[in-house]
Amino acid sequence: MIEREQIEMDVVFVGAGPANLAGALWLKKKIAEHDELVDRGLKAGHTIGEIEIGIVEKGSFVGAHILSGAVMDPIAIRELMPDFLEQGCPVDSVVTEDAFWYLTEKGSIAPPIVPPPLKNKGKYIISLSKMCEWLGEKCEEAGINIFPEFPAAEVLYDGNDRVIGVRTGDKGIDKDGKQKDNFEPGVDLLAKVTVLGEGSRGSLAKQLMARLGLMEGKEAQVFSIGVKELWEVPAGNFEQGRVVHTLGFPSDTQTYGGGWIYGMKDNVVSIGYVTGLDYKDPNIDPHAEFQKFKTHPKVAEILTGGKMIKYGAKTINAGGYWTMPRLYGDGVLLVGDTASFLNGQRIKGIHTAMKSGMLAAETIVDALGHGDTSSKHLKHFEEKVNLSWIYDELHPVRNFHAAFQKGRWSALINTGLQFLTKGLAWGFMPKEHHVAGHQRMEKVSAMPANGRYDQVPFDKELTFDKVTDVFYGAVAHDEDQPSHLHVLDTEICATRCAEEYDNPCQRFCPAAVYEMEERNGRKELKVNFSNCVHCKTCDIADPYQIINWVTPEGGGGPNYKGM
Repeated sequence: MIEREQIEMDVVFVGAGPANLAGALWLKKKIAEHDELVDRGLKAGHTIGEIEIGIVEKGSFVGAHILSGAVMDPIAIRELMPDFLEQGCPVDSVVTEDAFWYLTEKGSIAPPIVPPPLKNKGKYIISLSKMCEWLGEKCEEAGINIFPEFPAAEVLYDGNDRVIGVRTGDKGIDKDGKQKDNFEPGVDLLAKVTVLGEGSRGSLAKQLMARLGLMEGKEAQVFSIGVKELWEVPAGNFEQGRVVHTLGFPSDTQTYGGGWIYGMKDNVVSIGYVTGLDYKDPNIDPHAEFQKFKTHPKVAEILTGGKMIKYGAKTINAGGYWTMPRLYGDGVLLVGDTASFLNGQRIKGIHTAMKSGMLAAETIVDALGHGDTSSKHLKHFEEKVNLSWIYDELHPVRNFHAAFQKGRWSALINTGLQFLTKGLAWGFMPKEHHVAGHQRMEKVSAMPANGRYDQVPFDKELTFDKVTDVFYGAVAHDEDQPSHLHVLDTEICATRCAEEYDNPCQRFCPAAVYEMEERNGRKELKVNFSNCVHCKTCDIADPYQIINWVTPEGGGGPNYKGM
């Protein structure tokens, strides 16, 4: 039996993303306001006083594992910090020009009017990694404890399934599961309230949703993967402040997908492609889709003479309002991308994530002020969400992603109807609404021969293979540790999956983690876990749901600094 240190805190935030960092800062501010009002007799309850707030983060520093496009709507950060620019928020560029391209195989259509949801003029192009690093510094200045390299590996419960904190992962375990000389047991962080803001497909949130039934009566969460590179391009190739979104090539009409190109300062371009992980064809490879996107003449022209400098991949929780879990339980709240707060139509979730964290903080203040952090008080979080501008933004577009599960053309008609009627009218909705992506994948025998990437050469100038891109993601794991990618039944991989789906893990992973090797006269699965970029695609897209992504030893993974 391992003896573990117990550290008592009041509130623990799991994950140092925009939702939790904003939430922790807002919590500090709102406690001070609450106490002042109580002291003056203007508010019921008792004063809270100084409390211990902790943020645990699996990356080696705040921002290490944070990746986004990203164009930020400043509505939430203006609430959090009205003078955010004066305080040094690391904004890269102000959006000065919007464009929308519908790409055919060789040409493009640029309508004179940009679709309203894709208008970003006056908003901010940022590195979300830098943004979170800066917010982390603000948290530390406010006296909030941040623990990088401390992945939360387990939720702690009492005998009544009340969440009472988290256990961080053990360090110093070798690949055979034995303790090394530097073994250090994980710590139990006990808290009155635990806030899960782990991003898309959070490993603890996945466990919690199953144990507490938080998805009962809800629609299945659906996900997309964004694959991204940063490029330095010659001056004049693409203007700073210009934002382009694309639809069409290279996705087929049954697959949700689209690209982005953002002009940053110093002739740096953020370019990427989003593929819905609810595609039907098991031959689809999201990384190859992105590489193929770059071969389009209009896109390749921008990158001509440039060089790729950084790479990353991340999933997003794209389902929106109908796919939100119950946001609370005894002692616990769910925020940000973990809880489906992204607006899929606008391809934006930073502002909604931050606002969800701030509303969670307000809920926690009310609960602490009444001395009760059970569901009786924490359930008001959902009420706050539904009375806020989050509801006003997400509810009208609640059917957006589900419509794309019926195909591109009907979805575009639905999108137009939805925009004109604020979500009241829909024309061609599928009989089934949001269907989990892995359930939509069809057998390889039902698909045409796999030749969709035959014309992508991976020349290492414009297009890159996965292993090369992983190098530019600065991915590092200690290989003498247990794999954090648990395949529950490898026999399925060698038999049923090979026959039915031709082992799609080899394609849907953007980091060449999974490969089938010839062993003992048959192909068997090899897991190169040290390549993992922590996107969670495997946990989401595996058709048998036998891959379980858990946190590796603290600090391991990509380094997305500046991405």
